[in-house]
Order: sequence, then structure tokens, then C-alpha cells
Amino acid sequence: MLNSTMVTEFLLTRFSDVWERRALHTMLFLLTYLATLMGNLLIVTVTTLDHSLHTPMYFFLRNLSVLDMCYISVIIPKACVIFLLDSRVISIAGCAAQVFFVIFLVYTELLFLSIMAHDRYVAICQPLQYPMIMNYQVCVQMTLVAVLSGVVYSGFHTGNTFQLSFCQSNMVHQFCCDISPLLNLSCSDTLSNEISVFISAVVTLVGSFAIITRSYVHIFSTVLKFPMRREQGKAFSTCVPHILVVTAFVSSIAAIYMKPTSHSPTIHDMITSVFYSIVPPLLNPMIYSPRNKQIKEAVRRITRRKLCSGK
Repeated sequence: MLNSTMVTEFLLTRFSDVWERRALHTMLFLLTYLATLMGNLLIVTVTTLDHSLHTPMYFFLRNLSVLDMCYISVIIPKACVIFLLDSRVISIAGCAAQVFFVIFLVYTELLFLSIMAHDRYVAICQPLQYPMIMNYQVCVQMTLVAVLSGVVYSGFHTGNTFQLSFCQSNMVHQFCCDISPLLNLSCSDTLSNEISVFISAVVTLVGSFAIITRSYVHIFSTVLKFPMRREQGKAFSTCVPHILVVTAFVSSIAAIYMKPTSHSPTIHDMITSVFYSIVPPLLNPMIYSPRNKQIKEAVRRITRRKLCSGK
């Protein structure tokens, strides 16, 4: 153990110390945050108020939007504070909470994306059994399993990280607390931590990717057998947004958690973290809402009802 003062707080890193750039970064992050909140809140509101959207597909989409709003709220407000104000301090408890919620939300969202792929598989390949297989009780059970397993998964990695000793630099080379830069600051042996993070990330990503790939292989083979192009187009239109969201989300996770731990962080690592933490939650409403005819029709119906009730 190094004969050093134990760390009691961490300092997060800005992209720049120039005030004008800090103000610009704050504005960009804040606009992205507001756009993400509004887009996902629209999905939650519409899928809740319109009874025609009370189906398993929109049940999971609503949960996905709630996760995205929570996810970006864990990261962006604190990042805006360190960009705009002079203080870059975050307590060990605050850092641990941020790590826990980020891992929990990322893991749970990945499970939801896998469940949504399975839901599309059942809806398209087994339409007659769909109401029985994907009934409300099953959807709730899947949601609870995803959330509870996310708590266990996140609790393990957070506890495993913060049981280490931090007695070197307290400068976290990221605008938010994450496992990789924290391991660089520890004066303990972190090899077992790095191995557990890598193996669990591989298992989780490969498992989810296998479920999603299997579902879409069956979906596409079934859809191509449809006699009418209109039916094919309708089936593809419900799958393409999900594939785009999965691609963006999985690739960003892989870029962060499946690369070797860097002991000389660069600005490239921070930019990668921006893509990983901001882009996926923003893409969800941008991809689903404009392309989804049912959501657009539901918005029109709700708007008409509000206008009529206001007269």
C-alpha cells in the first residue's frame, strides 16, 4: 500500500478549461438533454394515454423510454455543472451512486432490447399464440426479472470497484464516474476487477446479441414468405427502428467495456463516452416516433381529444 493520503472525493474532467468552450459544451449538453427528455416523455405519454397502444410492444417501448430518461438524467446534469461552474468535485458516495445507476440502466436497457426482439419474433412468427405467450402477466414478469437482475449486476460491479483503495490521484479522466477511469486511480491490484468487467460485458453482450440475432433471423425468413409486399413492408417497419436502436446501443457499450483499460486516457475516450452516454437515449424517440405510424396517429387522437375537451 502506498504511503499516501486516502482519496475522499474525486475531480471530474472537462473537455476544455476555456470559459467560452465550457459554455458551448454546457449549451450543447443541455439542449441534447431537453430534447431527449421531451422525446421520450412524448412516447411515455402517448403509449400510456392511448388504449390502442396498450400492447406488449409499446409496453416495453414505454419502459425503454423511462430508462433512457433516467439514464441521461444520471449523467448530463452533473456534467453541465462541472462544465459551467468552477467546482469539478464529486464525493465518493456520489461517484458510487453514479456508477451504480449507469451500470444498472445500461444493463436493464440491454435486456429490454432483447425482450423487444423476442416480442417481435413471437408477434410475426407465431401470431396465433402471441396473445397467450406475451400476455400482460408475462410482460410484467419479464420487466421485474430485468430490473432485479440489473440491481444485482450493478451492485456487484459497484461494490467490487469501491472496495478498492484510492490513494493516488483523485482526477477522474471523464466527465462522469465510470469503472474504467476509476480502476486507473486505485492503488490496489485491479486485475480481477478488469477481468470480471470484461467477462461480464462479453457474456451480457454476446447473450443479448444471440437472442436478438436469432429473433431477427426467424423474423426475416418468415416475412420473406409473406405473399403480399404490403404485409412485408408493415412487418419490416416495426423491426427496422428496433434494429437501429440495438446497433447504436450495443456498439457504444462494446466500445467502452470491451476494450482494454487505458492507463493513459485521451480525449478520444471522452468523446467515445459522449456517444455511449448521450446518443442512444436521444436516438430512441428520434427513430421510433417519426417512423411509427401508430404513434403519430395516437398523437393526433390525443391532440383532438384535448382540443375538443377544451372547447
